[in-house]
Amino acid sequence: MLRQNSNTTRTNIGARFALGETFITPGAEEALEIAGQTAIQFLRRHMSTDWGELSEEDARENELSLREGFRLLSAYRTVKGQKIWIITEADRSATTILLPSEY
Repeated sequence: MLRQNSNTTRTNIGARFALGETFITPGAEEALEIAGQTAIQFLRRHMSTDWGELSEEDARENELSLREGFRLLSAYRTVKGQKIWIITEADRSATTILLPSEY
C-alpha cells in the first residue's frame, strides 16, 4: 500500500519539474527510517535532476524525458546501502519513492 507523503510536496527549490502528489511504499519508508534519512533529501536531488546511480545512457534518457514529458527515474542508495528508486509519472501528477523490488 502506498502512503501519501504530504511533507514533501512543497519543496521546489532548484526544481526543474513538478513532482505532483508524492507517495512512498512501506519498504522505502522502512529503508529510510533504518538509515536515519528522509524522503526530502532524495526528492530534492531528483527534482534538481541529480539522477543518482544511473548509467550515462539512462541519465541521457531522463534528459530526453524531461524535455519531452516522459516518465523520470532516479536511483539512489541510503547510507546503509539500500537502493531506492524515485519515479515521476510522465504527466507529472505523481512521484513515488520505492524499492526496486516493489516495482
